Amino acid sequence: MIPRYTLPEIAEIWSEESKLRHWLRIEVLACEAWAKLGKIPAGDLEQIRTRAAVDAQRVRKIEDVTRHDVAAFVQAAAESVGPAGRWIHFGMTSSDLLDTGLALQLREASDLLLAKLERLLGVVKARALEHRETLTVGRTHGVHAEPTTFGHRLAVFAFELARDRDRLRRAREAVSVGKVSGAVGTYAAVDPLVEEHVCRELGLAPADAATQVVQRDRHAEYMSALAVTGATLEQIAVEIRHLARTEVREVEEPFEQGQKGSSAMPHKRNPIVCERITGLARLLRSNLQAALENVALWHERDISHSSVERVILPDSTTLLDYMLHITTFVMENLKVFPERMRENLESGGGLVFSQQVLLALVDRGMSREDAYRFVQGAAAAAWDQGEDFKTELLSREPVRKLLPEGELDDLFRPRLEHLDAVFARLEKLEVEP
Repeated sequence: MIPRYTLPEIAEIWSEESKLRHWLRIEVLACEAWAKLGKIPAGDLEQIRTRAAVDAQRVRKIEDVTRHDVAAFVQAAAESVGPAGRWIHFGMTSSDLLDTGLALQLREASDLLLAKLERLLGVVKARALEHRETLTVGRTHGVHAEPTTFGHRLAVFAFELARDRDRLRRAREAVSVGKVSGAVGTYAAVDPLVEEHVCRELGLAPADAATQVVQRDRHAEYMSALAVTGATLEQIAVEIRHLARTEVREVEEPFEQGQKGSSAMPHKRNPIVCERITGLARLLRSNLQAALENVALWHERDISHSSVERVILPDSTTLLDYMLHITTFVMENLKVFPERMRENLESGGGLVFSQQVLLALVDRGMSREDAYRFVQGAAAAAWDQGEDFKTELLSREPVRKLLPEGELDDLFRPRLEHLDAVFARLEKLEVEP
């Protein structure tokens, strides 16, 4: 049964209470920096440190009047301190809070996503090694190509997930940037040392240069990492959906006791979880489009990005969190049918070995063009008229002369010895426990 997905971790990151806690910490750290610079008296700083608090309901009540969330927060925080509260938000602008706090939220979301991605990577790696010798037919354009192994197919996914991990790590770094540089980023009303102190204490890098906001190319990069990871999960899901078709039936996503695939047809076992993954990947990609459009803001900043980000950042991190959750479930419990894979591999009567016959003829001295013509003709007879591929090859005297029956037989077996190199690399792929 799919483990119940609950929202507490990811929901807490995006909760109003969490956001306000980040904002309050930023404000207190800024006051500390001002105190070091001699602007705020030590007694006032002590009052701010010990008394500053914020209540989401109080902020909401003030915002009903101010129609400005940061102004409402600043008023509520100052109220909690008393006269010393006048120093809160000194020299700062709203986006100093908004963007620095957002960096903390995105960093927390990244850590949660990376942990789940790591777990999925471990599962896919283990299953790839489990099936490293499980023969199956490779397909290009959906048509039988050459033999491969199911483990090799999963190894491809494992390395792709590892690249997704690297992308998400880089994106985490890209958005782990704060700014406390004032209304247009010129430090006109705030000393750069305030920004340095705040960012250092929060583990963020100060923006090299900012306007009123941290530039949104960073957030677009972050959203791109989420969307590409979602596309990898979609790739895995689509592969399972294809392999689960009745005519193929090489794998099956988990289908449990009491589950029903159709209200009308009791026999149905539909790949609904993989279809869900496919659909959610589309949402991630659409959110990336919105993030890219947020990059171009007017001059030192407009506010067109704000409403978009309040939707796409919580939604996209939550989407990917859920997608990783259900993809891991599918991969852990995926049913694999090696016998059916072997049947499908052999169903073409050896057509999948056509390249080996072609290369053997070339190696024996036949021109590539002639070799291709003879092999293609034999394959066409087997495919279109139901003839035996090997018999058709031997009926062609030039082929029979260069490849007697015994030697031809040796070409009708998978040559996958060199896949050991792929699995050696897979075994070395680091996965954190």
